[in-house]
Amino acid sequence: MIEKTVAELSAALAAGDISSVELTQTYLNRIGQLNSELNAFITVCEDSAMQQANAADTARAGGDSGALLGIPIAHKDIFCTEGVLTTCGSRMLHNFVSPYNATVVERLNSAGVVTLGKTNMDEFAMGSSNETSFFGDVRNPWDTKRVPGGSSGGSAAAVAADLCAMATGTDTGGSIRQPAAFCGITGFKPSYGRVSRWGMVAFASSLDQAGPLTKSAEDAALMLNAIAGLDEKDSTSIDTPTDDYTAGLNNSLEGLKIGIPRQHFAEGLNSEVEQSIRDALKEYEKLGATIKEIDLPNNHLSVSAYYVVAPAEASANLSRFDGVRYGYRCEDPVDLEDMYKRSRSEGFGDEVKRRILVGTYALSAGFYDAYYRKAQKIRRLIKNDFDEAFKEVDVIIGPTSPHTAFELGSKSDPVAMYLEDIYTIAVNLAGLPGISVPAGLVDGLPIGMHMVTNDFEESKLLNIAHKFQQSTDWHTRKPAIKTEEA
Repeated sequence: MIEKTVAELSAALAAGDISSVELTQTYLNRIGQLNSELNAFITVCEDSAMQQANAADTARAGGDSGALLGIPIAHKDIFCTEGVLTTCGSRMLHNFVSPYNATVVERLNSAGVVTLGKTNMDEFAMGSSNETSFFGDVRNPWDTKRVPGGSSGGSAAAVAADLCAMATGTDTGGSIRQPAAFCGITGFKPSYGRVSRWGMVAFASSLDQAGPLTKSAEDAALMLNAIAGLDEKDSTSIDTPTDDYTAGLNNSLEGLKIGIPRQHFAEGLNSEVEQSIRDALKEYEKLGATIKEIDLPNNHLSVSAYYVVAPAEASANLSRFDGVRYGYRCEDPVDLEDMYKRSRSEGFGDEVKRRILVGTYALSAGFYDAYYRKAQKIRRLIKNDFDEAFKEVDVIIGPTSPHTAFELGSKSDPVAMYLEDIYTIAVNLAGLPGISVPAGLVDGLPIGMHMVTNDFEESKLLNIAHKFQQSTDWHTRKPAIKTEEA
């Protein structure tokens, strides 16, 4: 049962084929069997999960028929969750128990989900491999010697290994879509502002966006129905009408115009990954789509611009972690300055400190114009490229990552790691919606196909992804984890 999609589980719960209590216990058992190997969860909420499952069964018996009622979920440990550890994968917050729920958590709770626990992540969402967590590396269920991608690697690994039915993630430069590609699942980043950021610990405020990690585009639509919409507590939340994102999933793709960026099929792309994407595009032609090459001429500047803008915003956002109010505090400080210095130097990991230093430098009086302001100008050029492209095409498609999941510890050079998100970063700089769906296997490892539409066209994007998944079975492929059957 646990290998089924959210849509299938919802139907089974509605038909009485299984109860939420039974389903939740099955997932908890599987977490108990596999988490020591995968390290996908930081916190498991067994008691509260069973309480929520009981409440969901009672509500369903009383006539409630919500699509997510009684469905077990895991939250990336960057979402504040009342009464539960919220660590952001950092020593700095290793003992922080949130007194409130993030809006995303609150809305999903209102939909009746069952929270199984909080998933591991790169520290403060800074990383592309899930190797920067204070709580240790997450391992890819397809090959435990490989990374699951980051920073939402714990959520991606948990969904791929059937440790939960769905999970939340956050995406600042590809941190939902890249781990989804590495783990063979669907990862969806909505338009900036479509989903509330309130209660989601900030990395880079103008880039961060919450979204679903699921087994299918249909499941992502079901999750988005619950979490999308204006939140008056979040000043970056957009007052734009939301849709029923499941309503148009089966719309015809006849006449769809697909753009293929020349820049995404150039040097550095694994040839077998490229062939898998080109084979996937043929499926769209069978569905009535037409394909043309397009240019995104400033795409090559996206990584450079991102690694000025994101560290600058991180430097400002992480200044609140000073050992004074909550979180990690050094032992026996001699004075206030010593407490600040040692709390931050001991509480943050190397990658976080590296980005704080870069960001502080970029924002300093002598270099603001040379770096931060220039990066923002490049950001505008990147958005203009997308605007021009969408005058000609409906969707832009390419690979999510240049290759499959790499081995743990194989990328010690920070710059090489930064290039991991070369195809996804521009979408965050432009604030657009993007999705990664499974599109093949290379040497037994999954690869992802990346799709982007214009601002707030989530319904169109989910329709395009769903129709591909109706025509192929890549999203149903499972990692061969050997374990006692749950």
